[in-house]
Amino acid sequence: MTERHIMFLDALAFSSEGKSIEKADWDFEFIVMKTMEKVQKYDLSWSSDAIIPTDDAMIDRLYQAGKELLLETGIYLITENRQLLFRETDIDRALELQSPVLEMGEGTDRCSVHPRGVEDSSLPKVWGGNPGAPTPEDLFLPIVKSWMKESIIDLATCGSLIDVDGYPVRTRSVTELLAVRRELELLHQGLEEVGRPGMGMLAGESSVSEIGDLASAAAGGIRSCDSHLVALFNELMIDNDNLLRAANSIQHGMKNASLAAVMVGGLGGDAPGAAVLEVASFLAANIIALADYHLCHPIHINYVATSVPGCMWLQSAVCQAFARNAPSVIFCDIYPKSGAMTLELLLETAANAIAITVSGGHLEGVGSADGGVPNGTGLEVRLMGEVGHAIARQNITRESANKMVGELVKQYEHVFTLPGGNPGKRFDEAYNLETIEPFPEWLALYDEAKAMLKSLGLDLDLDLDLELE
Repeated sequence: MTERHIMFLDALAFSSEGKSIEKADWDFEFIVMKTMEKVQKYDLSWSSDAIIPTDDAMIDRLYQAGKELLLETGIYLITENRQLLFRETDIDRALELQSPVLEMGEGTDRCSVHPRGVEDSSLPKVWGGNPGAPTPEDLFLPIVKSWMKESIIDLATCGSLIDVDGYPVRTRSVTELLAVRRELELLHQGLEEVGRPGMGMLAGESSVSEIGDLASAAAGGIRSCDSHLVALFNELMIDNDNLLRAANSIQHGMKNASLAAVMVGGLGGDAPGAAVLEVASFLAANIIALADYHLCHPIHINYVATSVPGCMWLQSAVCQAFARNAPSVIFCDIYPKSGAMTLELLLETAANAIAITVSGGHLEGVGSADGGVPNGTGLEVRLMGEVGHAIARQNITRESANKMVGELVKQYEHVFTLPGGNPGKRFDEAYNLETIEPFPEWLALYDEAKAMLKSLGLDLDLDLDLELE
């Protein structure tokens, strides 16, 4: 057993006598009031005119605020209505024991992921997929192949199956177990068919309970070079199911991806308070979820999408805070409001990718149409990667990136208040299911989006130019 696993068990033992707290008291006394206190104490603020913050002193204060919040509140074990407290030595030791490099995949498809810095010229890794998006079984394989075949992606993920052999998937039932196993069969099949069998994955997305997660660890499922989710709930909560997920990796060896979907405009308040909770969540996940890397996925309380200015500010600020104070591998989810066959999807994806890349994050997505329908394709994933690579290769500064993002927001912000959102069209209306290629109309919108981005100063052909040299 490794030292990290001993630390995990020791932290659980230390917290075993945590006091009982009612959920309503946790939300108000430990989240609302404590977070507000930290925002005021550390003078944290944001402006929609500065979606990418450049005040390094404030960024450092944000990190300290999140760490202090975690030390005072701990996290809440929902299953037992109990507080789990941590020591500062737990937080610091967990950071020390985290591997400086995340190794994913195997063979010629092996991928080494390093923490990135602010305004880093190293290329962000591109994790292609629409994690969690509900997906019919008949569309699952062509959808995942649409991004697996894109040469710019380094890693793959997927949506969750909503049916298996014609039967709806239900939590904690036989169908959940079968759906997880089927998902993994199809993922491996897709990687084989595109010629990238060793590519690392974030998988088991059809797993809702620990039953599905344990099922994913069977032979032919999640490999030790792949990862799965260990979620913290909003805000600063976990349950026994996810503790079991973390513990399962001790024996199986797969990587743990911590996920904290904090609410911007929720219990923590606006973007600064939500960012404090995100920092605290990542630090907690290093201990209680044995996190090998983090997924930063804020949710706007009114608009859901990560392309909302407040969510982009949070992703930027949190990535910078860790880059400056506790270098960690952070992938930021991109979940636009819009879906396939809309220009807005491409512009939202680009804005989000700019803010993440210049701030030190890696890229994951795209969860098109809020990740709520199977309206995502490989084309917006391609653009996400191209934009991230261009930002890094051109050494774009935060100030310049902020101007780009501001211009893009003006072009798509209307979608947040559209009745019913802007879901676009299903995958099979955007891609040819036989060739797994985008229809001409979808390619035309992609070309239009690229032209707009080039007018803002991004050279999206740098990757191609380097390949030709």
